[in-house]
Amino acid sequence: MFGHFIYFILVLLIYLTYQPRAETYFSGVTSLSCALGLGVLYLLLTRAIFQRLEKQIRADSHFHLEHRFHAAILRQSILAVVLFAIDIYALNLPSFLVHWQVIAWSPTLEAILFLGLFVLYLSVVWYHAYGAYRELYRSDIGRRSYVLSNISFSIPVLLPWLMLSGVADLIAALPIEGLQAAMASTEGQIAYFLFFLVAVAVFGPLMIQKFWRCTPLAPGSDRMRIERLCRRADMRYAEILYWPIFGGKMLTAGVMGLVKRFRYILVTPALLRMLRPEEIEAVIAHEIGHIKKKHLVFYLFFFVGFILLASFTFNLIRFLSSYSETLFWVLNSGGMTDASFQSIIVSAVFVAIFLLYFRFVFGYFMRNFERQADCYVYTLFDDARALISTLGKIASVSGQSPDRPNWHHFSIGQRMAYLEKCESDPSWIKRHDRKVRNSIAAFFATLLILGMVGYQFSFGEMGTRTDIEYLNRLIERHPGNPYLYANLGSHYYNLKNFDLAARVWETSLSLKPDNVLVLNNLAWLYATCESPAVCLPERALQLARGAVDLDDSHFVLDTLAESLYANGMYAEAIQTEKRALQKAAGADEQKMYREQIEKFRKALEAETLGP
Repeated sequence: MFGHFIYFILVLLIYLTYQPRAETYFSGVTSLSCALGLGVLYLLLTRAIFQRLEKQIRADSHFHLEHRFHAAILRQSILAVVLFAIDIYALNLPSFLVHWQVIAWSPTLEAILFLGLFVLYLSVVWYHAYGAYRELYRSDIGRRSYVLSNISFSIPVLLPWLMLSGVADLIAALPIEGLQAAMASTEGQIAYFLFFLVAVAVFGPLMIQKFWRCTPLAPGSDRMRIERLCRRADMRYAEILYWPIFGGKMLTAGVMGLVKRFRYILVTPALLRMLRPEEIEAVIAHEIGHIKKKHLVFYLFFFVGFILLASFTFNLIRFLSSYSETLFWVLNSGGMTDASFQSIIVSAVFVAIFLLYFRFVFGYFMRNFERQADCYVYTLFDDARALISTLGKIASVSGQSPDRPNWHHFSIGQRMAYLEKCESDPSWIKRHDRKVRNSIAAFFATLLILGMVGYQFSFGEMGTRTDIEYLNRLIERHPGNPYLYANLGSHYYNLKNFDLAARVWETSLSLKPDNVLVLNNLAWLYATCESPAVCLPERALQLARGAVDLDDSHFVLDTLAESLYANGMYAEAIQTEKRALQKAAGADEQKMYREQIEKFRKALEAETLGP
């Protein structure tokens, strides 16, 4: 089931790293026709595969065909991801929606539309896999319930991003300039992401249990037994819930929630029906172990780790490409527009990092956390015989081999064997706890290193110099691109190399004279620079007036006022700064502009009084 999460995160990465092309290979009608044609071929292929597999299961001893069934679902799910990537990158479907007003207002709506397309592809797999599933596991769940259970189990992985993106769209639409400016800054985006990460971690379980249509476990012996065990373990929770996933036929349980007010214990009807009382207690003890060992808290840092690793990798690629001709050529060639090709490269790198990180790092910790939760049973009981027998029942009821490998769990056979070792030698419990502690310490040490290096790349001189080297090489390839010079000038300015910044910005203006940001930045530099070679008040005033003619935003008016001040035109500077103050919405900007007015007023008074 965790494979579903992987697929959805993959397509989200593919979608988010896509950059629409100005020129497309096909018309909208042609692209849509190709997408429909590929979709129909995918449907026919999926139906043929599972119809043949269903016949084989009916005709043969079906237990040895379980692996073939899961392999077929895996192949078709991966093919669905490939098909989605073709729709996005080859057929360029999102580019045909950019002019829709509703999409321009809320890009999240476009994302929902395309994620819905991927849900449709997977639904084709689940719809046609149902017959083989029913024969293989002798399940009486209906086809509709099977498909909807797969969808409802997977969709919550997207809810945090959808909320994060949707709220960002709302903030962008609100007429609150200060808030929008904060969101546009790197620091603001990081703060917003961290705030949302914590908010979703705390309140997410409340939404997910509603989405899964869970209901409170009815009063009775089962509920009393679980409540008694939780009191014994001193684990507080909001509610014990029925989990109706796959019609409640799955033999499983779960726990979610970092804080007790929004923490839920989930049990399926099948688990309560098929397990003995002591086995139910063993399963709940396992789930309590996840809470007591802080596994859910660790997963928050794990997702932060993915972001740091991705950022570090891209910074490293950018750094190496500044000195490697081959890597630079790969990133900036390919027979398509640079933006298009780089979009594909970025998407491919993101997907590769994600797969490697989740398969090996996340998989490692999940397997060992599950084992640690298994061992926690010994904290509440004298032995783990009830949990061992439960694992055996799960293997028997599901029809799967106890030795079937699993990337995020040890196999059932391995889990049972380790518990048997703990039965004969309890020191294995402490050994595993020590292994987990050391692994977590190594993980956080790695995060710290990645964070420090990433900070230097993003905010330190190392990153700025890497960007300068990279931009200079791009300019060699595209000497007529004014935006490359504009970006390069900003980097020189940040390094306080004002002479080079001025020359590069002048070059940018010679290629695009109506670039407001370059006009504004260069005017500010000429008006405020302490270096006599760069301080050119008259040129600053010329540029600032040109910028205001194009855009009279508050920050542009502020630059004009500073240029007037540099030219000794104090009265005009005061009036211009007052206009900037009237347009400013943020408290910080208003405070700064008032200080500017006071500075200009003092200069005017000094001029009036004379020496």
